Amino acid sequence: MGFTPHAIHQRYQYRKAISTRPYNARGKNLLRCEACLLAQQFCTCEFRRQLDSNVSFLLIMYDDEVLKPSNSGRLIADLIPDTHAYIWSRNYANRKLLHLLNSPLYQPYVVFPSEYAKPGQAVVESVTQAAQAEPLTSTKRPLFVLLDGSWREAIKMFSKSPYLHQLPLLSFTPETAARYGLRKGSRDFQLGTAEVAALALASAGEVANANSLNAWFSLFIESSLFSRSRKSTLDLSPLQDLQDAFELSLERTP
Repeated sequence: MGFTPHAIHQRYQYRKAISTRPYNARGKNLLRCEACLLAQQFCTCEFRRQLDSNVSFLLIMYDDEVLKPSNSGRLIADLIPDTHAYIWSRNYANRKLLHLLNSPLYQPYVVFPSEYAKPGQAVVESVTQAAQAEPLTSTKRPLFVLLDGSWREAIKMFSKSPYLHQLPLLSFTPETAARYGLRKGSRDFQLGTAEVAALALASAGEVANANSLNAWFSLFIESSLFSRSRKSTLDLSPLQDLQDAFELSLERTP
């Protein structure tokens, strides 16, 4: 792979080790890369690059989400060096997770729709807005907390995790997404985890990194489709175009 395994690789290996039976995802008979979980002939690991970023991410993952080849949360850890991941539990909060949220080095933001904010919970649309309202936050590194699972699972995780209810929510509207020039979601905010992360990066002023993450996501989606299709080996130009687009985005990243 050429890279030290990141947080989601580690969670994947842990979750697989404690499983009592194999996770039967679609395409379970494919020979997959253990790092990107794509079919080996369409592995993207050789193109992976670490970005220079001043923000951090914390993924709280719903039980078997980390085992899914379709999970896009791993793409964040592929590119953003300071990415953390923990598997969610309804019964207890991971101590390391809580320590991270309470670290004086970070200013955590739960990236979630404002309509789910608890009474008294602060809601902001950008890191800049938060820093203007609370100057002390500008001295801390933004830590974007993403709830990684299906939409129903994400709502459950937020509702059942009181330690998230005292943190500010970073909430995006379709208009916000349009302003950053990135993908717009539906009213229910049903974006892929990597797409949400790209919005968070843009809100922190890292638009070039957001574009690189979106390009990496597009390559991942196309590689996943190629992995499932028997006819895809006839013309690999779509994959090549997306590989080139990702590498071009890196040249534009400061």
